[in-house]
Amino acid sequence: METVHVNLGDRSYDVRIGPGLLAEAGAQIAPILNRKRVWIVTEARVAELHLTALQAALSAEGIESEALILPPGESTKSWKHLTETVEWLLAERVERKDVVIAFGGGVIGDLVGFAAAILRRGVRFVQMPTSLLAQVDSSVGGKTGINSPHGKNLIGAFHQPSLVLADIDVLGTLAPRDFRAGYGEVVKYGGLGSLDFFEWLEVKGPAMAAGDVALRTEAVRRSVQMKADIVERDETEQGDRALLNLGHTFGHALEAATGYSDRLLHGEGVAIGCALAYEVSARMGLMSQEAPSRFREHLAAMGMKRDLSDIAGDLPDADGLITLMGQDKKVEAGKIKFILARGIGEAFVCGTTDMDIVRAVLAEGLAAR
Repeated sequence: METVHVNLGDRSYDVRIGPGLLAEAGAQIAPILNRKRVWIVTEARVAELHLTALQAALSAEGIESEALILPPGESTKSWKHLTETVEWLLAERVERKDVVIAFGGGVIGDLVGFAAAILRRGVRFVQMPTSLLAQVDSSVGGKTGINSPHGKNLIGAFHQPSLVLADIDVLGTLAPRDFRAGYGEVVKYGGLGSLDFFEWLEVKGPAMAAGDVALRTEAVRRSVQMKADIVERDETEQGDRALLNLGHTFGHALEAATGYSDRLLHGEGVAIGCALAYEVSARMGLMSQEAPSRFREHLAAMGMKRDLSDIAGDLPDADGLITLMGQDKKVEAGKIKFILARGIGEAFVCGTTDMDIVRAVLAEGLAAR
């Protein structure tokens, strides 16, 4: 087991990464409990595969548990299911010192974290991420929330977990498309802050996708360590933490344009968004012309979406996509701040992006569909 410590003073916690952690969940969680009872919120696909094993692991340590099973999919990050979750926890008489377990991918982690943040003005929760995307990104750092028709993650709160348990074995039950979508967040870390990590992924990525547990553990550890380092410097995204949104300004707009549906998974949007951000960077003269091609070639080698033409169905025109970007959380005084790069691994927040170049890159990508 690998451990990354997120040092945030009295809100510090460990992210524990490795195979077999699901079976050890009771022993891992028991030390932080106020009483031997927990509440699990999960979704139907994860429940069918893993809920029995989790409850057995808890029971082995004398921990009682109750579970709420929600529908799968991005549409679950809604007012409707937030209300359902909060009201269930209240009906269960969950107390402020109790622990709620978010057991699922990024959707469940974000939703349950937000429910925990607002329940009794803040109860404790444990993240048990079951997707690659959640293990490397959304389970760490305390960002919680739900979506709005106006955009993604516009309603939420910062609420740090008490513990994160990332069982690498669980990734073996993911559909190949879901694993590749999660890889979009992995490669983002190389793209934003570490050429060395990106080059490691170029070599090791295919074997990791094929199921190598040691490589998966290392990729998750390195991604989480990079995120922890940034979160420790800037917990509430006043500066450096915005770098974690490389690809997200484009990606979130594409997710909104596709109705937060299976047409485009979050990690797929991030991967395409990173490629678009690199192309804009190159055309603004910030990075070499070769860097975007190298990044996209790696996405292709991993069997991932990399272009607007890879998205099925209709999309808005370039101006329509830019309008959707106007709801991005980084907008200040009506101006979109993009995360661009001076090279692979050298991202920065740009407040003076040439919107004519953004429009041209989007228009060309749409014309190629």
